[in-house]
Amino acid sequence: MNAPRESLADLAELQALFARQRAAFAAAPWPDATTRRNRLTRLLDVLGDEPAFVAALEQDFGHRSAHETRLAELYVVAAEIRHAQRQLARWMRPQRVSTPLRLWPGRARVVREPRGVVGIISPWNYPVQLALAPVVAALAAGNRVLLKPSELTPATSALLAERIAQRFAPEELAVVQGDAMVGAAFSELAFDHLFFTGSTAVGQRVAQAAAMNLTPVTLELGGKSPALFQAGAHYARLAPRLMAGKLLNAGQTCIAPDYALVAASDVDAFVAAAQAATALLYPPASRAADYTTVVNERHHARLVALLDDAQRQGARIVPLFDAALPHPRALVPTLVVGVSDGMAIMREEIFGPLLPVEAYDGIDDAIARINARPHPLALYWFGGEGAALERVLHETRAGGVTVNDTLWHFAHEGLPFGGIGASGYGAYHGEHGFRTFSHDKPVFSQPRFAFGALLRPPYGAAFERVLRLLERL
Repeated sequence: MNAPRESLADLAELQALFARQRAAFAAAPWPDATTRRNRLTRLLDVLGDEPAFVAALEQDFGHRSAHETRLAELYVVAAEIRHAQRQLARWMRPQRVSTPLRLWPGRARVVREPRGVVGIISPWNYPVQLALAPVVAALAAGNRVLLKPSELTPATSALLAERIAQRFAPEELAVVQGDAMVGAAFSELAFDHLFFTGSTAVGQRVAQAAAMNLTPVTLELGGKSPALFQAGAHYARLAPRLMAGKLLNAGQTCIAPDYALVAASDVDAFVAAAQAATALLYPPASRAADYTTVVNERHHARLVALLDDAQRQGARIVPLFDAALPHPRALVPTLVVGVSDGMAIMREEIFGPLLPVEAYDGIDDAIARINARPHPLALYWFGGEGAALERVLHETRAGGVTVNDTLWHFAHEGLPFGGIGASGYGAYHGEHGFRTFSHDKPVFSQPRFAFGALLRPPYGAAFERVLRLLERL
C-alpha cells in the first residue's frame, strides 16, 4: 500500500530538519553559557500564554482541570528551566580528577560536551511537561533538539509547534508533528541521543530502531507502581496523600500508584479512609471542574473493560463518587477490592482512576508480591521509617521512592528520575538531565617531563626497576 501524500511530505520535512540541525551543530558544536541561557529564556517564554495552554489541554482531554495544567504542566517546566539557569555554570565547569601517583605529574579532568542532535519523543498524558522537561536538559547541555509530541493531543502539539517556531530557529529546536508513520521514521534517525517517554511496548520498538544506528537511548516507561501500607498505618492521615497522587490527571500518570498493598486485617479501614479522602479532595461543588476526564474513547473503553473483568472474577467494586459526572469520559474513581493475579487489572498498567486493593500477610509476603512483578517506575511506602522501610528499600527494586506520600520524588530537581528494568533506563531532571544529554569526555594532560618516558622501549633494566616500583604502589 502506498503511503499517504501527507505522510511522505512529513517525512521529507523531517529529513530536511534533521540535516539542518546536523549542519548547525557541526558549525557551532560547543555553545557557551550565554547562548544556552538565552535558549532557556526563550523556552520559558514559550510557556507565557497560560490561558492558551489551558484551553489546548481542555480541548485534547475533553475536560482537563485548569489547576492541574497550571501546576503539573506549566509550573513544573518553568521551575526546571529556572533551576537549570541558576546551576548552568557549575554544570558546565570541567571536573578535576585526582591523578594516581603512577601517572604523576600528569593532570586529569572531565569535560562535559554536547552530544549533538537530540531526538525527544513525548507522550499524551502530560503533553507539555513531558515534552519540554527533557528539552530543558538537552538545551542546557548545548544540543540541538527535534521534538516529536504525541498525535493523541493534537491541539497541545500544534500550540507547542507554533510557540516554539516563534522563538527558535529550526536548527536550534523544532517540533515534528505527524502520525505513527512519522514517529517510526523519527526513531530511525541517527540521533546522537534519543529520549522516549511512553509505554513499554512502544519503548521496545524505539530502542530497536535506535540500535540500528547505535544511538544511545533514555527510556522513561511505567509499570505497576505499588503503594505499600505498613500494618496499622495511620490511614486517615495517609489516605489523602495516596488518593491525591492516584487521581491527579485522573490517574493518567506514569508514576501514579497502580495498586495498594494493605495488611489483610486493615482492608476495611483502608477502604473507609480512601472513601473519606476522596470526598475531601473532590467535594460535589468542585468535582466537575477539578476532576480530569480520560483522554479518549479507546482508553475509556479499556478502563471499563478492566473493571468489568475484575468484577466478573469476584472483586468488590467500590465507587468513590456518589454520582456520575457530566462528561461521558469522566470515569468515577473506584477501588477494586479482593484482586487476584488472574485479573487483567493486576497484569496491565492501569493508567486511570481505578485502584486495586491487594491484601498481604506480613512484610515478607508484601515484598514477595512486589518482586514477583516487573520492576516499577515508582514505589510508595506508607508507615514508619524504621526497619520495615529499610527492608523494603533494600529488598525491592523501583525507579524511585517517595515515603509517606506520592509523586514528590519526581518534583525534586536534585533527584534523578528514571526507571529500572521494565520501567526504563537512564534518568533526567536537574544535573542528571544535563549529564544524560552530555558526553563526559576524559582529558589527560602530560607535562614536558613525564614519568611515562621510563616505560617506553627499548625495554631494559630501568624498565624492570620502574615496573617493580609501580607494582608496590
